[in-house]
Amino acid sequence: MNRKNKLGTHTVRFPSLPGIASWAAVAGKKESAGPLGKYFDETYPDTTLSQKTWEQAESAMQSRALGIALEKAKLDQKSLDRIYAGDLLNQCISSSFAHKATGVPYLGLYGACSTMAQGLGLGAMTVDGGYGENIAVITSSHFCSAERQYRMPLEYGGQRPPSAQWTCTASGCAILTPNSDGPYICSATCGHIVDAGVTDANNMGAAMAPAAFDTLTALFTDTSTSPDSFDLILTGDLGALGSKILRDLCAQNGIKLGENYFDCGELIFSPSQDTHCGGSGCGCSAAVLCGKILDEVRAGRYKRMIFAGTGALHSPTEIQQGSSIPGICHAVVICGERECAL
Repeated sequence: MNRKNKLGTHTVRFPSLPGIASWAAVAGKKESAGPLGKYFDETYPDTTLSQKTWEQAESAMQSRALGIALEKAKLDQKSLDRIYAGDLLNQCISSSFAHKATGVPYLGLYGACSTMAQGLGLGAMTVDGGYGENIAVITSSHFCSAERQYRMPLEYGGQRPPSAQWTCTASGCAILTPNSDGPYICSATCGHIVDAGVTDANNMGAAMAPAAFDTLTALFTDTSTSPDSFDLILTGDLGALGSKILRDLCAQNGIKLGENYFDCGELIFSPSQDTHCGGSGCGCSAAVLCGKILDEVRAGRYKRMIFAGTGALHSPTEIQQGSSIPGICHAVVICGERECAL
């Protein structure tokens, strides 16, 4: 390994600046009614997408997001060297069923809501290392399938506490290539697991915020930067409570997150939609990034940004046994122009 490309303890840089050639986002009815609805490539009034089950509907969203992204990049499936895909369900079944007929080498990923950032980091490593040219990174989530697995059947009609977040019905896909007009991925910071002792499965923001603080602190240290070095710092998905905890943790340690900090879980829904603390799920941050943010990076609004995906690494079994919820955060730095790379 070229040690010059390893920065500090958590970060690697990509000298070749792998490009994000195209991207696409699709979303459900509730998401399309939110503030970002007009930025999604496709939205669906029926959460089943004419499929027999919600799990199959989620697979259909992934397939559609990939198809749109390939169309935008003027590529076909045969030109892909890898598909990195993940979701929230057991054995990542939404992803595997979505791509089982593509014939493309497939790597299933699980980082909970951090999976899109994880995939972008791994995809950039693949392209920068010369191990592949066209890499698809895709994640998804579905409110109904996630609720059935992690909490209660929808028919139960249980009351959601104020700290709860709404799992987004959405999917986002990005195509990475060695040659594009940008945006570019210039570094990736791999987080380590942080367990703050939170045991409430309806308070994932509190479980994930310490991991977000840990990874962002490592990124700033490894790259000799500060929050002011970036036009945008975007986490996903801490929600309203988790993002407040992150700000507090940063302030307590002399780091000021200013007006350039936002969270995908807060952006995707409006307060009037009654999602309590906002959105969550693998599809939330992926749809926000691939639905609006990357367009704005290419347009020049953001020259250098951090995309930091946060995940709650819990399972229903462990929660029932009284275990706490570990958190994870992975981050990539995305720049709009080569001159803005770290």
